[in-house]
Amino acid sequence: MSLVGKKAPRFEQSAVVNGHEIVNGYSLEQFLGKKDVLFFFYPMDFTFVCPTELFAFQEKLAEFEARGVQVVAASTDTEQSHWAWLQTPREQGGIRGVTYPIVADKNKTIAAAFGVLTGEYQYDAQGYLQATHPSMVAYRGLFLIDKDGIVRHELINDLPIGRSVDEALRVVDAMQFVREHGEVCPANWKKGQQALDPSHEGVAEFLSQH
Repeated sequence: MSLVGKKAPRFEQSAVVNGHEIVNGYSLEQFLGKKDVLFFFYPMDFTFVCPTELFAFQEKLAEFEARGVQVVAASTDTEQSHWAWLQTPREQGGIRGVTYPIVADKNKTIAAAFGVLTGEYQYDAQGYLQATHPSMVAYRGLFLIDKDGIVRHELINDLPIGRSVDEALRVVDAMQFVREHGEVCPANWKKGQQALDPSHEGVAEFLSQH
């Protein structure tokens, strides 16, 4: 079930911020009325596609910040695991140098609330509690949440498929443009390009020029 157009699920959990500091009770509520939030899940620390994504977001972090967007990551690992990975050098497969917050969804409740947990727990015919997926981690979910706490965009990739940070920035630009100008953004729209008025006349004019 999509969360687009709905309030983002609330949570309070431990996180590692600034690459080294463990904080308790971290929540996205602190950004309400202040910042848009790009909240993304990745499956697991000390793995393979995940560090490429985490570094890709770090490399574009200044561009998100210039747009007033807070980047926050999460996985189902513990805060201690996050901390250890953040202290590990890049050349050893670590993510030292990543500075945005990484939430520890160790109870898997945040992933479940956002609809990105890979499976669920069920009792089998013999009464044993079983997981429906061999690895109960988070899919590569990405959620763009506006200042009012409403999810405006979501993207969920399967475990082996990395995401495009440039596309995430493009969607941020589109969301903020619509909010500021009231126009709508057509396919493949990029910042600085023509948008269109949401009317029959507006789309007719746009299509006649493209």
